[in-house]
Amino acid sequence: MSQSKDNTAADLHIYTAHAHAAAAAHHRGDHEAAEELRLRAQDYSMATSEKTIEIAKQSHVPMRA
Repeated sequence: MSQSKDNTAADLHIYTAHAHAAAAAHHRGDHEAAEELRLRAQDYSMATSEKTIEIAKQSHVPMRA
């Protein structure tokens, strides 16, 4: 895997980890931390979507609507 793809994969794992951390914080009752992590995870989710589109364009894979 190229360095760029390694970096992208690492970013996507980090984004997912924040979403899981938000869910865990909410589950244990730490709603303040959960809200902060949820907002960060939402931002990361948008970045993940953009990276997914970028990867799809680079690999010439048709995207579904």
